[in-house]
Amino acid sequence: MQAVNKARLQIHFCVLLWGFTAILGALITLPALPLVWWRMLLVAASLLLMPKVWRGIKAMPARLRWAYAGIGLLVALHWLTFYAAIKLANASVAATCIALAPVFLALVEPWIAKRRFDPAELLMGVAVVPGVAMVVGGVPAGMRIGIAVGAVSALLVAMFSSLNKRFVDHADPLTVTCIELGTGAMFLTLLAPLLPHSGAAFVLPNAHDAILLLLLSFGCTLLPFALALVALRHLSAFGTQMVTNLEPVYAIVLAIVLLGEQHDLNRWFYAGVAVILAAVFVHPWLSRQRHPTAQPELLGTTESHSVID
Repeated sequence: MQAVNKARLQIHFCVLLWGFTAILGALITLPALPLVWWRMLLVAASLLLMPKVWRGIKAMPARLRWAYAGIGLLVALHWLTFYAAIKLANASVAATCIALAPVFLALVEPWIAKRRFDPAELLMGVAVVPGVAMVVGGVPAGMRIGIAVGAVSALLVAMFSSLNKRFVDHADPLTVTCIELGTGAMFLTLLAPLLPHSGAAFVLPNAHDAILLLLLSFGCTLLPFALALVALRHLSAFGTQMVTNLEPVYAIVLAIVLLGEQHDLNRWFYAGVAVILAAVFVHPWLSRQRHPTAQPELLGTTESHSVID
């Protein structure tokens, strides 16, 4: 029991750290593309320093490396749209949009994983519609493009999470993370020249942004990744999902305390957040019998939604 309680505290701490990713994304002055490029590069380069990761990559069949590399492209696009949503709106809006990821997953996973569709999952998707409408009505008109981009980011979470589940037992999670984030960094390098102001993607960050990027990469990515891998050995999928679903709550509370974002949003926004989170929290109760074990395969690629969706 003591190990389980310790694991719960570790997961809560991890989710709190993941909640800080939206805050750091708002505080870093770099545009979304260079921000994501540096984060992916720093994490992948750090993992490449580990002999275990090198051995895992060398031993992995080429077909599997290509599969994880393809998933890495979706991870890169997810992070790019997530931080773009922060820049176009704010941290609270982006975190709320990511709360839609389990809803999209319920709709997308049966198609990708080729399993039977569950009507209860469709019901969850319908249940969040009023919440989304209230969120849209509760933000200034200029932020609504951020909601659209954030929703795309949540859809990308659902897509690469479903694909990762198909390959859960094929490789070490650290090795998978290195391949996915390394491929993502290379993809953004090739993508940058095709986008406006592409030269900004490769500028060196100033001292302020460099410190925050290091915190984002190591304090909010690698550290919770390592802690969560240990904690998941003692927790069920249900218990883990209930905790990780708190990430948007942590992010919004942190945004209010640290960024004062409540002044930009009205009561309809927070009412919509409550509706969305209610649906997200009800879903694990409906699916508890269908997911008896934890799913560590999604760690490392997108905050708490990397743990279990």
